[in-house]
Amino acid sequence: MTTTTAAPPAEDARARKSALIGAAALTFMGVLHFAAPSNFDRIVPDWVPGDPRTWTYVSGLWELGSAALVANPRTRRLGGYVAAATLVAVYPANIQMSIDTPPTSAAGAVLALRLPLQIPMIAWALGHARRK
Repeated sequence: MTTTTAAPPAEDARARKSALIGAAALTFMGVLHFAAPSNFDRIVPDWVPGDPRTWTYVSGLWELGSAALVANPRTRRLGGYVAAATLVAVYPANIQMSIDTPPTSAAGAVLALRLPLQIPMIAWALGHARRK
């Protein structure tokens, strides 16, 4: 007698597309942490203990890990929680980036808009975590 693992409940196409788009964004950002680490080192707040490069790599790994979890239907709920925690954890760096680049330039304005947009991203992650 063979045992099989039950497949996760079928999800609608919209939820699947949302998960894959979010996973792609997390993957992109995670890869950037390794491709251009100095950009991320600069925004690690001074009050965070340790070496900024270590935090850059750790946060990149968490983004890649949460992307992999969210992309897989079997681990999507866990991935949603991990992605939400990761997005909350990197929020201080995003605040630091906005402080360091005031909204007096186009780049600063984009960075300032990024802060409130992180809240719907966290809600997106939690939505996948809570989806049955």
